[in-house]
Amino acid sequence: MSKDSERITRLEETVAYQAKTIEELSEQVADQWKVVEQTRAKLDRLTERFLSLEEQSLDAPAITRPPHY
Repeated sequence: MSKDSERITRLEETVAYQAKTIEELSEQVADQWKVVEQTRAKLDRLTERFLSLEEQSLDAPAITRPPHY
């Protein structure tokens, strides 16, 4: 095998390895994005729930001591 042929083979192996790594990283990013979107949706629901509970507590009568205290 000539020197150029060996060099080309090494370059092809490097490119193949890098392509595989890029594909794996892309899949990981896609999976993490799904988790981010799920977390964002949960946060939105919790924020709505909190605001609803806060609104209900403002409408509730104030807690006062009974007259015998």
